[in-house]
Amino acid sequence: MNTEIPTEFTVWFLERTFAIHWNYHALLMFTCWFVLVPFGVISIRYFKTKPKPMGLPRGISKFDPLFIWWGMHIWTLYSAITLSILGLLLAVVASGGFSGSLHAWFGGLTVLFGTLQIFVAGQRGTHGGHNHLSTDPKDPSTWRGDHFDMTRRRRWFEAYHKPGGYFALFLATGAVTTGLMQYWMATLAIVMLLMLVGVFVLVVVLEGLGQRHDTYKAVFGSDPNHPGNQGQ
Repeated sequence: MNTEIPTEFTVWFLERTFAIHWNYHALLMFTCWFVLVPFGVISIRYFKTKPKPMGLPRGISKFDPLFIWWGMHIWTLYSAITLSILGLLLAVVASGGFSGSLHAWFGGLTVLFGTLQIFVAGQRGTHGGHNHLSTDPKDPSTWRGDHFDMTRRRRWFEAYHKPGGYFALFLATGAVTTGLMQYWMATLAIVMLLMLVGVFVLVVVLEGLGQRHDTYKAVFGSDPNHPGNQGQ
């Protein structure tokens, strides 16, 4: 196990040695986990419109202001995870392998649980609902779908997705903290502190304004006869 930070690495097939700029790695990973990921979480939690009885309009575009929160959530998180995988691979190559340091463990686990979010998202099941283009709004028998019916598959997806995402953010905080212990960047530390305080204040304000709406109700509507609304 080598926990020393290398300052250069050699590309054997080029027979050239390059200086390692760890500040670029730090900025990339910080942007992924303290800018893109929080934005993606906040967008789906607080940017949804107030639920209507029958939810979103039928066949609504993903870029429609009423539904853009979903696209913001998906693409910011996918971008963050893709870039963080790249950042991890470059760090491993530059370090000559897995160093075994506390930062390496936190960083590796962060990317692992982030990547798991993509895999789990693929298991969320079908959509369904009266407002989906594949269904007949006048025939409830065509509305079946994992999300609309809140099947066991969908419930297990939601049971993991949120806690798993927050756990990945916890690991990311550990990765950045231990990274700063190894490679101190005063400006980044200050920005991180300001970001944490800023997000906390923003969440308190949005909660106080009543901006958090249930995803099921925002998409399918608040009709108490919908499967996902029964028993609530």
